[in-house]
Amino acid sequence: MNFINFVDYAGTFAFAISGIRLASAKKFDWFGAYVVGLVTAIGGGTTRDLLLNVTPFWMQQPSYIIITGIALFVVIIIGKKMSIFNNAFFVFDTIGLGLFVVVGIEKSIEAGFPFWVSIIMGMITGSVGGVIRDMLINEVPLIFRKDIYALACVFGGIVFYLCHKLHFQPEITQLLAAFSVILMRIIAVKYHLSLPALKGGDEMKK
Repeated sequence: MNFINFVDYAGTFAFAISGIRLASAKKFDWFGAYVVGLVTAIGGGTTRDLLLNVTPFWMQQPSYIIITGIALFVVIIIGKKMSIFNNAFFVFDTIGLGLFVVVGIEKSIEAGFPFWVSIIMGMITGSVGGVIRDMLINEVPLIFRKDIYALACVFGGIVFYLCHKLHFQPEITQLLAAFSVILMRIIAVKYHLSLPALKGGDEMKK
């Protein structure tokens, strides 16, 4: 297993943990929590692969199913002590987000799609799992409310495109794109940055 696969699995584990923890807060049973964790981890990549008309990645190897099971086991064992690891899981989640954006872009380029499609696919890979998670637990998706999440994915895709146009080495391009997603996400959370809420709905209710 190379380094990219390791980080991919680490990101999958972090996404699964985030889904399972939110399901736990909603009092889901073990199976329900597992399902929420799984769709959080694989939802974005599955949506991407279906749009690209290829076999979803998790259907070609069981690793992602197993990793989600391990995540569920960890939450069950640690329980209320999970709050101690909030910062660590945020870091893993953010690193996983950056990597998944790059994976989505690369896979789209390999499938022969133009860069603007690849950037959208990178965003889908990184963020759609969280959207499905929030819908399953009956919450308005976080990326539509206050968090700079999908926008960080788009920013990473633009960085990828610029590096490609400047003929950077593929490894450098991937690293810079992932790092830009990570950096933007951390800065947004640290300084509570968000897009302004759209106004005008109150008038429509009257």
